[in-house]
Amino acid sequence: MSSAGRSLPHESAEGHATGRASFIDDIPRRQDELLVGLVTSPVAAARLLHVDSAEARAIPGVIAILTARDIPGATHFGPLVQDEPILALDTVRYIGQPVAIIAAESEAALVAARALVRLEFATIAPPVLSIEEAIAANRFLTEPHVIARGNVEAALANAPIVRRGVFQCLGQEHLYFETQAALAIPGDDGQIQLHVSTQGPSETQHVVAEVLGKPLHHVVCTTRRLGGGFGGKETQANLTAACTALVAHHTGRAARLVYERGEDMRNTGKRHPFRVEWEAGIDASGCIQGLRVLLFSDGGAYTDLSPSVMDRAMLHIDNAYFLEHVYIEGRVCETHHAPATAFRGFGGPQGIAAMETIVQELTLALHDTPHAPRHALAVQQRNLYGREERNTTPYGQIVAENHLPEIMSVLAQESDYEARLAAIEAQNRTDSRWLRGLAVSPVKFGISFVATFMNQANAQVLVYPDGTVQVSTGGTEMGQGLNTKIRQLVAGVLGIDPVAIAMMATSTDKNHNTSPTAASASTDLNGAAAVQAATIVRDRLARWALQQWVPETATDLSRVAFERGVVFDREHPNRCLTFAEACTAARFARVDLGARGFYATPGLHFDRSTGRGAPFLYYTQGAAVAEVCIDRFTGMVRVPRVDLRIDIGQSINPGIDRGQIIGGFVQGLGWVTTECLVYDPNGAVLTDSFCTYKVPLASDLPPHFTCTFHETDGPAETVARSKAVGEPPLMLAVSVFSAVRHALGCVSPSAAQRLCLPATPEEVLRALSLAHVPFSHDDAMRWQHSASVWQETPA
Repeated sequence: MSSAGRSLPHESAEGHATGRASFIDDIPRRQDELLVGLVTSPVAAARLLHVDSAEARAIPGVIAILTARDIPGATHFGPLVQDEPILALDTVRYIGQPVAIIAAESEAALVAARALVRLEFATIAPPVLSIEEAIAANRFLTEPHVIARGNVEAALANAPIVRRGVFQCLGQEHLYFETQAALAIPGDDGQIQLHVSTQGPSETQHVVAEVLGKPLHHVVCTTRRLGGGFGGKETQANLTAACTALVAHHTGRAARLVYERGEDMRNTGKRHPFRVEWEAGIDASGCIQGLRVLLFSDGGAYTDLSPSVMDRAMLHIDNAYFLEHVYIEGRVCETHHAPATAFRGFGGPQGIAAMETIVQELTLALHDTPHAPRHALAVQQRNLYGREERNTTPYGQIVAENHLPEIMSVLAQESDYEARLAAIEAQNRTDSRWLRGLAVSPVKFGISFVATFMNQANAQVLVYPDGTVQVSTGGTEMGQGLNTKIRQLVAGVLGIDPVAIAMMATSTDKNHNTSPTAASASTDLNGAAAVQAATIVRDRLARWALQQWVPETATDLSRVAFERGVVFDREHPNRCLTFAEACTAARFARVDLGARGFYATPGLHFDRSTGRGAPFLYYTQGAAVAEVCIDRFTGMVRVPRVDLRIDIGQSINPGIDRGQIIGGFVQGLGWVTTECLVYDPNGAVLTDSFCTYKVPLASDLPPHFTCTFHETDGPAETVARSKAVGEPPLMLAVSVFSAVRHALGCVSPSAAQRLCLPATPEEVLRALSLAHVPFSHDDAMRWQHSASVWQETPA
């Protein structure tokens, strides 16, 4: 029986449950090891005049204090534009920006030294802390980027109903369990061995080599596992690694830096806040005639991955809907916050949430039109990607194997959507305490890196004479089950029990030039490479076996079966060996039992300059129906029921996939309801702990939660015909935000229009309090989220 399709336990489940799984902070201390800490800027925008570390250097146990002048190689880094300094040079551009590195032999010495380093600044100007301020000041990190199709001007001019508005959403804290962490160990001949909690070991290797002025082969980056990543360790782990490497380089001693929780939350980048200005036209049948959207994101102080995040938001603003006439423009704003970075969904959630809001607004606009659809589901189904002439995205890619209409139809029936909607709206007219809402949200999420060159992976499979196997890939295991799935795939190729396979730590000296574990594509990429490598070894064994049994058929490799730990001749099953016996004999026959596989995703191309191409191998599709209950007096939002249906092809491990779907949805639930980042007027993060930043708890999981796999054959091009499952479920939680908007819309359209994401109790109450105050487009253009900046109430 093949291992694929079975709910086998996570390969590190026992280690996670018992606490024996090793992370960076668990690696035993070396005798010569130094503790590393950072001195960071307390101001958001200023000239850095002087760093006085004389008193700090005099503290016993302080070994080194490094500034930008001590960097032997590149002083700046960045995945797209090298504009971010490792250590501040002559200016600081956000609170928490590293200015100096302290290396000490004890925690006490490190803390004392950090307090004695004096930073002298000269104020430049008040910091720019919002998208609106950046637009007004003409501060941008990118030029406008456009994707367009048809004639949107004519479509809007001829549409019988036209509406416009603004959608706003805030960022989100990654809040991985393991904070940013790195350990650097000096090696022979000037080499550096790094252990880093990073999603991209190859990129970390590149950054550290450039900062140290070393060739790449002098830096080895190893990652056994991450205690969570969610995108926050795709690029931002590189700063931590570079700081420890600098200490190791200057002192010749091992150096470790592990952020404290508050330090991590204050100093690292978040999900990008977005502002989406839109204008849309619709006809009486509910068909969208034209859409113009302008997307602005808050990229923070430096570029990081912001242009790529904006690109994916633009590529997903259509969500599940065919738009014949559309104009999409995106631009990244520059502010004095920590550089925003990758986060699960990578711009997709912001684009999809904006589109679902637009569809709701257009539905409300139809209420005064005779015979028009009265609820959002009808408008959604009217505009879904469907038949051939309505199945091409604004960027020209065909939505192949489109199951959206079927998923939406089946889910509406399963969840009894129509009857529940009528009951909820009737109850809202009479219930003075509780306000309820119901909404369905579809998701169509493209799978692949938009940057075509990143869609590649390599893997090593080493088979030993006792029949056991080691597998190494460039993918990093961060709890998502990547290694477990690859283990099952390789076991299926070799016909052995997965327990005979060990997944090795990811390391750049075994798997080089790899892409980060991101974009939901890591099983597609690394799994395919591992299958290819395992197939090479299997074919060598099959050829050797045939040469022993029937030499004249040595080219008919399909004749040899590998099943249940046995290698046998399909035509004469009595000719058989255990897999271990075959491996032992093959080794003595000098058969190579190791192989390297390489996989590059076929058929991808995207021209960013024209906004045309096929950037994705396929789309993961799904939908969710969410019901909410709101306390009119406190604004508290509860989610009593969610029904979810998703197409993930042929699941390699249904148990792990179900966990990813539910976990992703709950993380999305936090983004749309409770996780509100709050800053003081100077730009300092105030929500810097579990006490002040509210993530969903187990008690917040909807009491009625159904998660159904929509059964399909899956794409023929993917490994085991599976589909990606990491990011799409998060966007299904947009249904909860839409349900809150539906509830507020039952009070007044103005209340729904005022709602910003996340729909915190404070935000819901603010919207309800202004429910009967007219809300104009001009108001929306000036409006900012009330909860994002804390202001003390005058006595």
